[in-house]
Amino acid sequence: MTINTVKDLLEAEILCGSESLGEEVHSACGSDMMSDVLAYVKDQAVMLTGLVNAQVIRTAEMMDMKCIVFVRSKRPSADMLELAKEHGIAVMTTAKRMYDACGILYSNGLKGNGE
Repeated sequence: MTINTVKDLLEAEILCGSESLGEEVHSACGSDMMSDVLAYVKDQAVMLTGLVNAQVIRTAEMMDMKCIVFVRSKRPSADMLELAKEHGIAVMTTAKRMYDACGILYSNGLKGNGE
């Protein structure tokens, strides 16, 4: 699945990283606990979260994630977007809730950890 397909499926708005829309992603995770992402998530390319702080960008960078989707219409600050741009991470926002967004991606073939 491409990042552009994630955007389309979630009816999301791309906030930065539009040059990455053609990149392939094969897995995703959803969490508001960055400690859980660091402890339990492996080889995930897309993170869905409702947490809006710089730690989200730093966690995604540490875990080599390609894309962050903020759920519930959450919007990162300009500083967060600048940090994401520096690390080549696409960032988008969707009005969907995390449960719905994860379900849509899963049912369209984007799997989770270890699948």
